[in-house]
Amino acid sequence: MAAARITATKHVVQKEIFDVALIGGGIMSATLGAMIAEVRPDWSVVMFERLTEIAAESSNAWNNAGTGHSGLCELNYMPDPDDPVKAEQIGELFQLSREFWATLLEEGDNTRPASFINPTPHMAVVFGDRDVAYLRRRYATMRSLPLFSAMRYTEDPEVIAEWAPLMMADRDYAEPIAATRYEDGTDIDFGALTSALIDVMIKADAQVRVGHEVTRLRRGPDGIWTITGRDRNTGRRFTVRAKFVFVGAGGYALRLLQRARIPEVRGYAVFPFGAQFLRTDNPDVVRQHDAKVYSRASLGAPPMSVPHMDKRVVDGHESLLFGPYATFSTRLLKHGRLIDLFTTLRLRNIAVLSAAGIHNLALVRYLIGQLLSTRRRKFAQLQRFYPTANPADWYLVQAGQRAQLVKPDPHKVGVLTFGTELVTGADGTIAGLLGASPGASTAPAIMVDLLTRYFPDERTSWEPVLRRMMPTVHTAAG
Repeated sequence: MAAARITATKHVVQKEIFDVALIGGGIMSATLGAMIAEVRPDWSVVMFERLTEIAAESSNAWNNAGTGHSGLCELNYMPDPDDPVKAEQIGELFQLSREFWATLLEEGDNTRPASFINPTPHMAVVFGDRDVAYLRRRYATMRSLPLFSAMRYTEDPEVIAEWAPLMMADRDYAEPIAATRYEDGTDIDFGALTSALIDVMIKADAQVRVGHEVTRLRRGPDGIWTITGRDRNTGRRFTVRAKFVFVGAGGYALRLLQRARIPEVRGYAVFPFGAQFLRTDNPDVVRQHDAKVYSRASLGAPPMSVPHMDKRVVDGHESLLFGPYATFSTRLLKHGRLIDLFTTLRLRNIAVLSAAGIHNLALVRYLIGQLLSTRRRKFAQLQRFYPTANPADWYLVQAGQRAQLVKPDPHKVGVLTFGTELVTGADGTIAGLLGASPGASTAPAIMVDLLTRYFPDERTSWEPVLRRMMPTVHTAAG
Protein backbone atom coordinates (compact mmCIF):
# COMPACT_ATOMS: atom_id res chain seq x y z
CA MET A 1 0.00 0.00 0.00
CA ALA A 2 1.13 3.56 -0.70
CA ALA A 3 1.72 4.24 2.98
CA ALA A 4 3.80 7.33 2.30
CA ARG A 5 0.64 9.21 1.41
CA ILE A 6 -1.05 8.40 4.73
CA THR A 7 -0.41 11.07 7.34
CA ALA A 8 -0.69 10.48 11.06
CA THR A 9 0.08 13.85 12.62
CA LYS A 10 -0.65 16.60 10.11
CA HIS A 11 -2.37 19.57 11.77
CA VAL A 12 -5.31 20.77 9.70
CA VAL A 13 -6.43 24.38 9.55
CA GLN A 14 -10.06 25.40 9.28
CA LYS A 15 -9.62 26.90 5.81
CA GLU A 16 -9.52 23.47 4.19
CA ILE A 17 -12.76 22.65 2.41
CA PHE A 18 -13.08 19.19 0.85
CA ASP A 19 -15.71 17.99 -1.55
CA VAL A 20 -16.09 14.74 0.42
CA ALA A 21 -15.03 13.66 3.91
CA LEU A 22 -15.04 9.96 4.79
CA ILE A 23 -15.13 9.05 8.48
CA GLY A 24 -13.75 5.58 9.16
CA GLY A 25 -10.98 3.69 7.38
CA GLY A 26 -12.83 0.46 6.62
CA ILE A 27 -14.32 -1.25 3.58
CA MET A 28 -17.36 1.04 3.33
CA SER A 29 -15.51 4.35 3.24
CA ALA A 30 -12.83 2.85 1.00
CA THR A 31 -15.44 1.61 -1.47
CA LEU A 32 -17.08 5.02 -1.69
CA GLY A 33 -13.71 6.73 -1.99
CA ALA A 34 -12.57 4.41 -4.81
CA MET A 35 -15.87 4.87 -6.63
CA ILE A 36 -15.59 8.66 -6.42
CA ALA A 37 -12.03 8.40 -7.70
CA GLU A 38 -13.46 6.81 -10.84
CA VAL A 39 -16.51 8.99 -11.46
CA ARG A 40 -15.15 12.34 -10.18
CA PRO A 41 -11.34 12.19 -9.93
CA ASP A 42 -11.29 16.00 -9.72
CA TRP A 43 -13.06 16.01 -6.35
CA SER A 44 -11.02 16.56 -3.19
CA VAL A 45 -11.49 13.70 -0.72
CA VAL A 46 -10.19 13.17 2.82
CA MET A 47 -10.52 10.06 4.99
CA PHE A 48 -10.20 10.06 8.79
CA GLU A 49 -9.39 6.87 10.72
CA ARG A 50 -9.13 6.96 14.53
CA LEU A 51 -6.65 4.07 14.74
CA THR A 52 -3.08 4.20 13.47
CA GLU A 53 -3.81 1.84 10.58
CA ILE A 54 -6.69 1.41 8.19
CA ALA A 55 -9.04 -1.61 8.20
CA ALA A 56 -8.20 -2.51 11.78
CA GLU A 57 -11.77 -2.99 13.00
CA SER A 58 -14.53 -5.03 11.31
CA SER A 59 -12.70 -5.00 7.96
CA ASN A 60 -9.65 -6.71 9.43
CA ALA A 61 -9.32 -10.24 8.09
CA TRP A 62 -9.45 -11.85 11.54
CA ASN A 63 -12.38 -9.74 12.75
CA ASN A 64 -14.83 -11.39 10.33
CA ALA A 65 -15.31 -14.80 8.72
CA GLY A 66 -14.25 -13.58 5.28
CA THR A 67 -17.23 -15.09 3.50
CA GLY A 68 -18.14 -13.42 0.25
CA HIS A 69 -21.84 -13.41 1.13
CA SER A 70 -23.68 -14.51 -2.00
CA GLY A 71 -26.62 -16.53 -0.70
CA LEU A 72 -25.00 -19.83 -1.63
CA CYS A 73 -24.58 -21.37 1.81
CA GLU A 74 -26.02 -18.87 4.30
CA LEU A 75 -29.25 -20.59 5.30
CA ASN A 76 -30.36 -17.64 7.47
CA TYR A 77 -30.94 -15.64 4.27
CA MET A 78 -33.62 -18.14 3.28
CA PRO A 79 -35.60 -19.31 6.33
CA ASP A 80 -38.48 -20.28 4.04
CA PRO A 81 -37.05 -22.88 1.63
CA ASP A 82 -39.65 -21.91 -0.98
CA ASP A 83 -38.80 -18.19 -0.96
CA PRO A 84 -35.41 -17.40 -2.54
CA VAL A 85 -35.93 -13.63 -2.92
CA LYS A 86 -33.44 -12.45 -0.29
CA ALA A 87 -30.78 -15.05 -1.16
CA GLU A 88 -31.12 -14.21 -4.85
CA GLN A 89 -30.88 -10.48 -4.17
CA ILE A 90 -27.73 -10.89 -2.08
CA GLY A 91 -26.25 -13.12 -4.79
CA GLU A 92 -26.88 -10.46 -7.42
CA LEU A 93 -25.35 -7.74 -5.27
CA PHE A 94 -22.25 -9.83 -4.63
CA GLN A 95 -21.80 -10.39 -8.37
CA LEU A 96 -21.89 -6.61 -8.72
CA SER A 97 -19.14 -6.39 -6.08
CA ARG A 98 -16.95 -8.85 -7.96
CA GLU A 99 -17.36 -6.84 -11.16
CA PHE A 100 -16.35 -3.63 -9.38
CA TRP A 101 -13.29 -5.15 -7.73
CA ALA A 102 -12.16 -6.91 -10.90
CA THR A 103 -12.44 -3.75 -13.00
CA LEU A 104 -10.41 -1.66 -10.57
CA LEU A 105 -7.66 -4.25 -10.46
CA GLU A 106 -7.59 -4.84 -14.20
CA GLU A 107 -7.27 -1.12 -14.90
CA GLY A 108 -4.62 -0.40 -12.29
CA ASP A 109 -1.53 -1.94 -10.79
CA ASN A 110 -3.05 -2.65 -7.40
CA THR A 111 -2.81 -5.74 -5.27
CA ARG A 112 -3.35 -8.90 -7.29
CA PRO A 113 -6.85 -10.42 -6.80
CA ALA A 114 -5.35 -13.59 -5.28
CA SER A 115 -4.12 -11.53 -2.34
CA PHE A 116 -7.63 -10.75 -1.13
CA ILE A 117 -10.04 -13.06 -2.95
CA ASN A 118 -9.49 -16.79 -3.15
CA PRO A 119 -11.73 -19.45 -4.74
CA THR A 120 -13.28 -21.43 -1.90
CA PRO A 121 -16.31 -23.72 -2.32
CA HIS A 122 -19.40 -22.77 -0.33
CA MET A 123 -21.30 -25.59 1.37
CA ALA A 124 -24.38 -25.96 3.53
CA VAL A 125 -24.53 -29.07 5.73
CA VAL A 126 -27.44 -30.03 7.97
CA PHE A 127 -28.21 -32.87 10.36
CA GLY A 128 -31.45 -34.64 11.30
CA ASP A 129 -34.69 -35.32 9.45
CA ARG A 130 -36.19 -31.84 9.90
CA ASP A 131 -33.18 -29.95 8.56
CA VAL A 132 -32.55 -32.45 5.75
CA ALA A 133 -36.11 -31.91 4.55
CA TYR A 134 -35.53 -28.16 4.71
CA LEU A 135 -32.28 -28.30 2.69
CA ARG A 136 -33.85 -30.60 0.09
CA ARG A 137 -36.65 -28.08 -0.50
CA ARG A 138 -34.20 -25.17 -0.54
CA TYR A 139 -32.11 -26.86 -3.21
CA ALA A 140 -35.19 -27.64 -5.31
CA THR A 141 -36.08 -23.95 -5.19
CA MET A 142 -32.61 -22.61 -5.95
CA ARG A 143 -31.49 -24.97 -8.71
CA SER A 144 -33.86 -23.29 -11.21
CA LEU A 145 -32.30 -19.84 -10.63
CA PRO A 146 -29.39 -18.89 -12.94
CA LEU A 147 -27.13 -17.73 -10.08
CA PHE A 148 -27.45 -21.07 -8.29
CA SER A 149 -27.85 -23.51 -11.19
CA ALA A 150 -24.38 -24.98 -10.64
CA MET A 151 -25.20 -25.93 -7.04
CA ARG A 152 -24.97 -29.64 -6.21
CA TYR A 153 -26.97 -31.56 -3.60
CA THR A 154 -26.51 -34.89 -1.89
CA GLU A 155 -27.71 -36.97 1.05
CA ASP A 156 -25.01 -39.56 0.44
CA PRO A 157 -22.45 -39.56 3.30
CA GLU A 158 -19.78 -40.89 0.94
CA VAL A 159 -20.16 -37.91 -1.38
CA ILE A 160 -20.12 -35.48 1.55
CA ALA A 161 -16.92 -37.21 2.73
CA GLU A 162 -15.35 -36.35 -0.63
CA TRP A 163 -16.46 -32.72 -0.32
CA ALA A 164 -15.51 -32.27 3.36
CA PRO A 165 -13.36 -35.14 4.69
CA LEU A 166 -12.89 -33.69 8.17
CA MET A 167 -16.62 -33.55 8.73
CA MET A 168 -17.27 -37.20 7.97
CA ALA A 169 -14.33 -38.93 9.67
CA ASP A 170 -15.67 -41.27 12.41
CA ARG A 171 -19.18 -39.89 11.99
CA ASP A 172 -22.24 -42.08 12.65
CA TYR A 173 -23.62 -42.57 9.15
CA ALA A 174 -26.99 -43.58 10.61
CA GLU A 175 -27.79 -39.93 11.32
CA PRO A 176 -29.55 -38.21 8.40
CA ILE A 177 -27.28 -35.64 6.76
CA ALA A 178 -27.50 -33.53 3.62
CA ALA A 179 -25.27 -31.00 1.89
CA THR A 180 -25.14 -28.56 -0.97
CA ARG A 181 -21.92 -27.42 -2.62
CA TYR A 182 -21.09 -24.60 -4.99
CA GLU A 183 -17.54 -24.62 -6.34
CA ASP A 184 -17.30 -20.93 -7.31
CA GLY A 185 -17.52 -19.50 -3.79
CA THR A 186 -15.01 -17.11 -2.28
CA ASP A 187 -12.93 -16.40 0.80
CA ILE A 188 -12.15 -12.69 1.09
CA ASP A 189 -9.55 -10.79 3.08
CA PHE A 190 -11.51 -7.58 3.49
CA GLY A 191 -8.51 -5.87 5.09
CA ALA A 192 -6.35 -6.41 2.01
CA LEU A 193 -9.27 -5.41 -0.20
CA THR A 194 -9.69 -2.18 1.78
CA SER A 195 -6.00 -1.40 1.25
CA ALA A 196 -6.35 -1.97 -2.49
CA LEU A 197 -9.34 0.38 -2.65
CA ILE A 198 -7.53 3.05 -0.67
CA ASP A 199 -4.65 2.78 -3.14
CA VAL A 200 -7.15 3.75 -5.84
CA MET A 201 -8.20 6.76 -3.76
CA ILE A 202 -4.64 7.87 -3.12
CA LYS A 203 -3.78 7.72 -6.82
CA ALA A 204 -6.61 10.22 -7.35
CA ASP A 205 -4.96 12.50 -4.75
CA ALA A 206 -7.24 11.65 -1.83
CA GLN A 207 -5.80 12.24 1.65
CA VAL A 208 -5.88 9.50 4.29
CA ARG A 209 -5.27 10.63 7.84
CA VAL A 210 -4.83 7.88 10.40
CA GLY A 211 -4.78 8.44 14.14
CA HIS A 212 -7.42 11.16 13.68
CA GLU A 213 -10.61 10.71 15.71
CA VAL A 214 -13.64 12.75 14.67
CA THR A 215 -15.65 13.92 17.68
CA ARG A 216 -18.02 16.55 16.33
CA LEU A 217 -20.00 17.35 13.18
CA ARG A 218 -21.81 20.65 12.65
CA ARG A 219 -23.47 21.96 9.51
CA GLY A 220 -23.04 25.66 8.92
CA PRO A 221 -25.55 28.11 7.44
CA ASP A 222 -23.72 27.78 4.13
CA GLY A 223 -24.51 24.05 4.06
CA ILE A 224 -20.89 23.02 4.61
CA TRP A 225 -20.00 20.67 7.45
CA THR A 226 -17.36 21.52 10.04
CA ILE A 227 -15.57 18.39 11.21
CA THR A 228 -13.57 18.59 14.41
CA GLY A 229 -11.60 15.99 16.25
CA ARG A 230 -8.36 15.02 17.92
CA ASP A 231 -5.06 13.79 16.58
CA ARG A 232 -4.55 10.82 18.90
CA ASN A 233 -0.80 10.85 18.30
CA THR A 234 -0.18 14.44 19.39
CA GLY A 235 -3.36 15.32 21.29
CA ARG A 236 -3.88 18.39 19.09
CA ARG A 237 -7.30 19.34 17.79
CA PHE A 238 -8.02 19.47 14.08
CA THR A 239 -10.76 21.13 12.06
CA VAL A 240 -11.71 20.76 8.41
CA ARG A 241 -14.80 21.55 6.37
CA ALA A 242 -16.55 19.38 3.78
CA LYS A 243 -19.47 19.72 1.41
CA PHE A 244 -20.49 16.07 1.85
CA VAL A 245 -19.82 13.69 4.76
CA PHE A 246 -20.03 9.91 4.80
CA VAL A 247 -19.94 8.22 8.21
CA GLY A 248 -18.65 4.69 7.77
CA ALA A 249 -17.34 4.32 11.31
CA GLY A 250 -18.87 0.95 12.19
CA GLY A 251 -20.14 0.90 15.75
CA TYR A 252 -19.38 4.61 16.16
CA ALA A 253 -21.54 5.64 13.19
CA LEU A 254 -24.75 6.16 15.17
CA ARG A 255 -23.03 8.27 17.81
CA LEU A 256 -21.54 10.55 15.15
CA LEU A 257 -24.84 10.87 13.31
CA GLN A 258 -26.51 11.74 16.61
CA ARG A 259 -23.90 14.43 17.20
CA ALA A 260 -24.57 15.74 13.70
CA ARG A 261 -28.16 16.29 14.91
CA ILE A 262 -29.82 14.82 11.87
CA PRO A 263 -33.49 13.97 12.53
CA GLU A 264 -33.32 10.75 10.51
CA VAL A 265 -31.68 8.87 13.42
CA ARG A 266 -34.01 10.03 16.18
CA GLY A 267 -35.07 7.00 18.20
CA TYR A 268 -32.40 4.79 16.64
CA ALA A 269 -30.24 2.71 18.98
CA VAL A 270 -27.60 0.02 18.72
CA PHE A 271 -26.96 -3.20 20.59
CA PRO A 272 -23.40 -4.55 20.55
CA PHE A 273 -22.48 -8.16 19.88
CA GLY A 274 -19.03 -9.65 19.79
CA ALA A 275 -17.85 -13.05 18.66
CA GLN A 276 -15.14 -15.58 19.30
CA PHE A 277 -13.94 -18.31 16.95
CA LEU A 278 -11.91 -21.44 17.38
CA ARG A 279 -8.92 -21.33 15.03
CA THR A 280 -6.33 -23.84 13.87
CA ASP A 281 -3.23 -23.28 11.77
CA ASN A 282 -2.13 -26.94 11.81
CA PRO A 283 -1.34 -27.65 8.14
CA ASP A 284 -2.24 -31.33 8.50
CA VAL A 285 -5.75 -30.30 9.55
CA VAL A 286 -6.17 -27.33 7.24
CA ARG A 287 -5.29 -29.20 4.05
CA GLN A 288 -8.21 -31.60 4.64
CA HIS A 289 -10.88 -28.88 4.52
CA ASP A 290 -11.29 -26.73 1.44
CA ALA A 291 -14.66 -25.03 1.91
CA LYS A 292 -16.79 -22.64 3.89
CA VAL A 293 -19.43 -24.84 5.51
CA TYR A 294 -22.54 -23.27 7.03
CA SER A 295 -25.35 -25.00 8.92
CA ARG A 296 -28.58 -23.90 10.62
CA ALA A 297 -28.73 -21.90 13.81
CA SER A 298 -30.15 -23.65 16.85
CA LEU A 299 -33.76 -22.90 17.78
CA GLY A 300 -34.04 -19.48 19.43
CA ALA A 301 -30.59 -18.37 18.30
CA PRO A 302 -30.17 -15.13 16.27
CA PRO A 303 -29.39 -15.24 12.55
CA MET A 304 -25.77 -14.17 12.97
CA SER A 305 -25.14 -17.21 15.21
CA VAL A 306 -25.23 -19.66 12.27
CA PRO A 307 -22.39 -22.13 12.95
CA HIS A 308 -19.79 -22.44 10.22
CA MET A 309 -16.35 -23.92 9.65
CA ASP A 310 -14.36 -21.79 7.26
CA LYS A 311 -11.22 -22.13 5.22
CA ARG A 312 -9.33 -18.82 5.53
CA VAL A 313 -6.45 -17.48 3.45
CA VAL A 314 -4.82 -14.40 4.98
CA ASP A 315 -1.45 -13.06 3.82
CA GLY A 316 -0.95 -16.28 1.91
CA HIS A 317 -1.35 -18.47 5.01
CA GLU A 318 -4.19 -20.97 5.38
CA SER A 319 -6.20 -21.54 8.56
CA LEU A 320 -9.57 -22.87 9.67
CA LEU A 321 -12.10 -21.00 11.79
CA PHE A 322 -15.14 -22.40 13.57
CA GLY A 323 -17.82 -20.38 15.31
CA PRO A 324 -19.18 -17.95 16.13
CA TYR A 325 -19.51 -17.91 19.90
CA ALA A 326 -21.31 -14.77 21.01
CA THR A 327 -19.67 -12.35 23.45
CA PHE A 328 -20.93 -9.12 24.95
CA SER A 329 -19.27 -5.83 25.75
CA THR A 330 -20.50 -2.26 26.03
CA ARG A 331 -17.75 -1.32 23.57
CA LEU A 332 -19.08 -0.53 20.10
CA LEU A 333 -15.73 -1.22 18.45
CA LYS A 334 -13.16 -3.87 19.27
CA HIS A 335 -10.74 -1.06 20.06
CA GLY A 336 -13.44 1.09 21.60
CA ARG A 337 -14.27 2.17 25.15
CA LEU A 338 -16.46 0.57 27.80
CA ILE A 339 -18.66 3.67 27.92
CA ASP A 340 -19.44 3.51 24.18
CA LEU A 341 -22.95 2.07 24.42
CA PHE A 342 -24.00 4.61 27.04
CA THR A 343 -22.88 7.54 24.86
CA THR A 344 -25.57 6.58 22.31
CA LEU A 345 -28.46 6.61 24.79
CA ARG A 346 -31.00 9.39 24.36
CA LEU A 347 -34.48 10.00 25.78
CA ARG A 348 -35.95 9.06 22.42
CA ASN A 349 -34.23 5.67 22.13
CA ILE A 350 -34.24 4.19 25.64
CA ALA A 351 -37.81 2.87 25.25
CA VAL A 352 -36.97 1.63 21.74
CA LEU A 353 -33.96 -0.33 23.01
CA SER A 354 -35.90 -1.72 26.00
CA ALA A 355 -38.80 -2.86 23.82
CA ALA A 356 -36.44 -4.62 21.43
CA GLY A 357 -34.98 -6.51 24.38
CA ILE A 358 -38.43 -7.59 25.58
CA HIS A 359 -39.34 -8.81 22.09
CA ASN A 360 -36.11 -10.80 21.88
CA LEU A 361 -36.02 -12.69 25.16
CA ALA A 362 -34.92 -15.83 23.33
CA LEU A 363 -31.94 -13.88 22.04
CA VAL A 364 -31.18 -12.63 25.55
CA ARG A 365 -31.28 -16.20 26.88
CA TYR A 366 -29.06 -17.33 24.01
CA LEU A 367 -26.54 -14.59 24.74
CA ILE A 368 -26.44 -15.43 28.45
CA GLY A 369 -25.94 -19.10 27.60
CA GLN A 370 -23.07 -18.22 25.30
CA LEU A 371 -21.41 -16.05 27.93
CA LEU A 372 -21.63 -18.88 30.46
CA SER A 373 -20.42 -21.50 28.00
CA THR A 374 -17.17 -23.21 28.92
CA ARG A 375 -14.37 -24.00 26.48
CA ARG A 376 -15.37 -27.67 26.70
CA ARG A 377 -18.93 -26.86 25.60
CA LYS A 378 -17.64 -24.68 22.79
CA PHE A 379 -15.38 -27.44 21.61
CA ALA A 380 -18.30 -29.89 21.65
CA GLN A 381 -20.02 -27.65 19.09
CA LEU A 382 -16.97 -27.90 16.85
CA GLN A 383 -17.06 -31.68 17.19
CA ARG A 384 -20.59 -31.63 15.78
CA PHE A 385 -18.90 -30.50 12.55
CA TYR A 386 -15.54 -32.22 13.00
CA PRO A 387 -15.95 -35.33 15.20
CA THR A 388 -12.23 -36.15 15.51
CA ALA A 389 -11.06 -32.62 16.32
CA ASN A 390 -8.10 -32.49 18.70
CA PRO A 391 -8.35 -29.72 21.34
CA ALA A 392 -4.59 -29.23 21.15
CA ASP A 393 -4.91 -27.97 17.55
CA TRP A 394 -7.43 -25.22 18.26
CA TYR A 395 -7.34 -21.92 20.15
CA LEU A 396 -9.91 -19.20 20.78
CA VAL A 397 -9.60 -15.84 19.03
CA GLN A 398 -11.68 -12.72 19.54
CA ALA A 399 -13.29 -11.42 16.37
CA GLY A 400 -14.77 -7.99 15.72
CA GLN A 401 -17.51 -6.12 17.50
CA ARG A 402 -20.83 -5.48 15.73
CA ALA A 403 -23.39 -2.84 16.60
CA GLN A 404 -26.77 -4.23 15.54
CA LEU A 405 -29.30 -1.58 14.65
CA VAL A 406 -32.44 -1.11 16.77
CA LYS A 407 -35.16 0.95 15.09
CA PRO A 408 -38.38 2.57 16.25
CA ASP A 409 -41.51 0.66 15.25
CA PRO A 410 -45.11 1.93 15.39
CA HIS A 411 -46.43 -1.41 16.64
CA LYS A 412 -43.59 -2.91 18.71
CA VAL A 413 -41.97 0.38 19.82
CA GLY A 414 -38.54 -1.01 18.93
CA VAL A 415 -37.22 -3.81 16.69
CA LEU A 416 -33.76 -5.34 16.46
CA THR A 417 -32.63 -5.60 12.85
CA PHE A 418 -30.03 -7.91 11.32
CA GLY A 419 -28.62 -6.24 8.26
CA THR A 420 -27.31 -2.90 7.03
CA GLU A 421 -29.11 0.38 6.49
CA LEU A 422 -27.95 3.47 4.66
CA VAL A 423 -29.19 6.49 6.60
CA THR A 424 -29.41 9.58 4.44
CA GLY A 425 -29.83 13.11 5.73
CA ALA A 426 -32.77 14.96 4.23
CA ASP A 427 -30.57 17.91 3.29
CA GLY A 428 -28.49 15.69 1.02
CA THR A 429 -25.12 16.49 2.57
CA ILE A 430 -24.54 13.62 5.00
CA ALA A 431 -25.02 9.85 5.06
CA GLY A 432 -24.04 6.99 7.31
CA LEU A 433 -24.15 3.22 7.34
CA LEU A 434 -25.61 1.38 10.32
CA GLY A 435 -25.83 -2.34 11.04
CA ALA A 436 -23.72 -5.34 10.05
CA SER A 437 -23.65 -8.32 7.67
CA PRO A 438 -23.76 -8.65 4.67
CA GLY A 439 -22.57 -5.06 4.34
CA ALA A 440 -18.95 -5.62 3.26
CA SER A 441 -19.91 -8.08 0.52
CA THR A 442 -22.47 -5.69 -0.94
CA ALA A 443 -20.58 -2.40 -0.42
CA PRO A 444 -20.43 -1.38 -4.12
CA ALA A 445 -24.21 -1.64 -4.50
CA ILE A 446 -24.71 0.37 -1.32
CA MET A 447 -22.42 3.10 -2.62
CA VAL A 448 -24.10 3.19 -6.04
CA ASP A 449 -27.36 3.74 -4.14
CA LEU A 450 -25.74 6.54 -2.14
CA LEU A 451 -24.34 8.31 -5.20
CA THR A 452 -27.68 8.04 -7.00
CA ARG A 453 -29.61 9.49 -4.06
CA TYR A 454 -27.24 12.29 -3.21
CA PHE A 455 -25.95 13.42 -6.56
CA PRO A 456 -28.88 12.99 -9.00
CA ASP A 457 -27.59 15.80 -11.21
CA GLU A 458 -24.37 13.85 -11.78
CA ARG A 459 -26.08 10.56 -12.64
CA THR A 460 -26.13 11.09 -16.40
CA SER A 461 -22.39 11.68 -16.59
CA TRP A 462 -21.53 8.92 -14.09
CA GLU A 463 -23.73 6.22 -15.57
CA PRO A 464 -21.40 5.20 -18.43
CA VAL A 465 -18.49 4.93 -16.00
CA LEU A 466 -20.46 2.81 -13.53
CA ARG A 467 -21.83 0.62 -16.32
CA ARG A 468 -18.32 0.04 -17.66
CA MET A 469 -17.12 -1.01 -14.22
CA MET A 470 -20.23 -2.97 -13.27
CA PRO A 471 -22.17 -4.23 -16.33
CA THR A 472 -25.03 -5.52 -14.15
CA VAL A 473 -25.31 -2.33 -12.10
CA HIS A 474 -28.83 -1.46 -13.30
CA THR A 475 -30.33 -4.88 -12.71
CA ALA A 476 -28.50 -5.57 -9.44
CA ALA A 477 -28.49 -2.18 -7.77
CA GLY A 478 -31.63 -0.79 -9.30
